[in-house]
Amino acid sequence: MNKHEPIVVFEHESIHVDRRNNKLTADQLKALQTFYGDKGVPYYSLIHNGVRFCEYVGVIQVGNMVIEVLPKADKSSDDATKTKWKKLLIDMLRAVGLFDIHAPSSTSLKLKSNSILDLYFELYLKELEYLLHRGLVKRYRKTEGNTTALKGSLQFSKHIQQNLVHQERFYVRYTTYDTQHTIHSILYKALKLLKQINTKSTLHSRIGALMLNFPEMTDIKVTEATFEKITYNRKDEHYQKALEIARLILLNYHPDVSSGRNHVLALMFDMNLLWEQFVYASIRKQLKKHHPNYTITSQVPKYFWKPKNGYSSRMIPDIVINKDSEKGDCIVLDTKWKNLNGYNPSPEDLRQMYVYHEYFGAKKVALIYPCTEGESKITSGSYFIANSKDNQESDKECSVISVATKPNIKDWQDNIFEEINKWTK
Repeated sequence: MNKHEPIVVFEHESIHVDRRNNKLTADQLKALQTFYGDKGVPYYSLIHNGVRFCEYVGVIQVGNMVIEVLPKADKSSDDATKTKWKKLLIDMLRAVGLFDIHAPSSTSLKLKSNSILDLYFELYLKELEYLLHRGLVKRYRKTEGNTTALKGSLQFSKHIQQNLVHQERFYVRYTTYDTQHTIHSILYKALKLLKQINTKSTLHSRIGALMLNFPEMTDIKVTEATFEKITYNRKDEHYQKALEIARLILLNYHPDVSSGRNHVLALMFDMNLLWEQFVYASIRKQLKKHHPNYTITSQVPKYFWKPKNGYSSRMIPDIVINKDSEKGDCIVLDTKWKNLNGYNPSPEDLRQMYVYHEYFGAKKVALIYPCTEGESKITSGSYFIANSKDNQESDKECSVISVATKPNIKDWQDNIFEEINKWTK
């Protein structure tokens, strides 16, 4: 295996030290163990001489080693299956808006990149190139210091302190209108980080060119709060996509302070949440076209229990579809990223859907699962009437909709809507 070629595994698989395929070195395992720490991370668990991945997918870079964790809804694990799921993962991320960028020609990136991490880096570079071509936006900022001209307001105490023997200088506070502001400092910091951790030779020259053309910025400490404080206006709203990628890179980078060699960058996504967002985006896209009088909402909480002291508890269905003209005539969907393989849903999931029936007054409820290509099917089951002696069935049903994956993302999205639309009728 090429030292820069990523290790590719599926969710819930393991990799070990000194195994023939997907092997880790002892140093790489140690770096993953250090990153895991005492509190753990949600992306994988530690096992003997290795790690086992869970429902998170994406990419982890440890030093020069890149591990790609792909989703999986079928049994095959060959190279063709890995290539298929890598493409589908990238297209799923694009469908939910994570790869929705301003830069032109972004649709071909997924074909050129060897890994998901390379794709992120390419997307970021394309966004910066786009911003430079368009022209960096200037902002007003407050600054102070010594100048040879009196402008702004004189800071008398500091002026006396610093300029007692330099009467030609003035210590002043004044307003400057230039490119030196927080947004550019964030973008420059992310660019410098890419220069440090990039292992793809074809990106080196582009990073170098951007380092030369992008104005040098003062280093700032970047946290979640830094991004929350950013406000956009009409002039700089086109920066949002570049900042989204910079946020993802900077906040998920964990430097190795002990040896300084095995830095960790983890860009991982909860596959359950990604599947939910993907199904929601697929339905919403077609619903506007075919049923404009319907509304669709995602993750809308509703209170259902309140203690005498403390906080109320809420239930949060994944997706709710309402017909505007009929109040209470709603459909509730919950998404589950697992292949049932012919088995029934878990009792916990079925109980949850029963509560949605009762509490939301839902007309219909369904659980949405992925399945292998060519196997889409809808099955329905009835709930029993409570306290019925002869197990009499009620009029409340819960359906199971298993949607076949498709190699083309548009076909997959269309298939999701078609199956749900067929079920609602």
